[in-house]
Amino acid sequence: MNKGVLNGFRVLDFTWMLAGPYATRILADFGAEVIKVQSGKTAGGAESNLRGYFNTWNRNKRGITLNMSHPEAREIALRLTGISDVVIENFSPRVMSNWGLDYEKMKEVRPDLIMVSMSAMGQTGPWRDFVAYGPTIQALSGLTYLTSFSQDAPMDLGYSYADVIAGLYAALAVLAALEYRDRTGKGQYVDISEYEAMCTLMGPAILDAYLNNNEILPKGNESDHIPAAPYGCYRCLRMDRWCVIAVFNEAEWQTLCHVMGHPPWTRKERFSTLSKRKAHADELDELLGQWTAKYTSEELVRLLQEAGVPAGAVQNAEDIAKDPQLRARDYFMKLEHPALGMVASDASPIKFSGSVTADWKAASLLGEDNHYVYTELLGLTESELSLYIEKGVIG
Repeated sequence: MNKGVLNGFRVLDFTWMLAGPYATRILADFGAEVIKVQSGKTAGGAESNLRGYFNTWNRNKRGITLNMSHPEAREIALRLTGISDVVIENFSPRVMSNWGLDYEKMKEVRPDLIMVSMSAMGQTGPWRDFVAYGPTIQALSGLTYLTSFSQDAPMDLGYSYADVIAGLYAALAVLAALEYRDRTGKGQYVDISEYEAMCTLMGPAILDAYLNNNEILPKGNESDHIPAAPYGCYRCLRMDRWCVIAVFNEAEWQTLCHVMGHPPWTRKERFSTLSKRKAHADELDELLGQWTAKYTSEELVRLLQEAGVPAGAVQNAEDIAKDPQLRARDYFMKLEHPALGMVASDASPIKFSGSVTADWKAASLLGEDNHYVYTELLGLTESELSLYIEKGVIG
């Protein structure tokens, strides 16, 4: 049993893909008993229990099967709700209500229930039934545009950042609702729109456009509000190797010039002050990039950091796996999976005093915890469980 700070709370998990499972993984990591509901009919692709993707987002959870196309399964879901503190789902808004499992129905069996519904657009509005994945939400929110290098060529982030943000919001919402319930004895229904979650990160740009009527253009690696030049990401030796450099003052600029050997272009008038370097950033970046391309990212970062110039390597997954700082803090751990064997997993960056991860477990196999959940928690007899399995209700 995970004895984390959320030990004693039970979460009924109807989530899938990334946003929802990430939220429930956070809760499970810190001790909540999360019961993930699956069905053999839909446990394929990214939701296959034997895929790395599934195992990344579903560690520390119990796994059960329940075929929600059966009316009897919906009654079982209500019984499970009655013994749970929290229910989380991230279907489109019509799904849970079509099953007869909306919040009003669920709180009949658990009056102080906390239910979290995560969806692309939220539970109301003209777009409520639209479905979307993280990259779609990122584009709609304006993030894809603003993080591009040019307004003529929007560039996707390459990762479902919106799903992670929505998952964090959901986990925080659960904690807030639990604290509210502790004070008042009342449950909560939480409606999370992933679209709105991403829009909250666009505050300065939205305000600038709304209040000042300014045209907001993509900046790439440039920034109007950061007083640094050079300030960017520069190509290094070897395939797809890069480093970032940020020079904030004249002392750092002179140090960078010294490390480079004072090439003639550094003495040009247009690079003589921070404001002038910012005004001629494109030319500065091109000239600096010609120098950085002669070094590996590791060599360059070591040279610059030892001299006192802020710099960092752009790491890939292999670099992170070998990172000495992460290893020293036990960021990576190994979990024994019943079918996949020993699997590597990232730990949490949040470390409570006295907390341990020795009782963490890999993601469950499909229906691995059916017997425990249905007989020990729900009180079904062995014959009742067998009958439900035979009828395909549990399966």
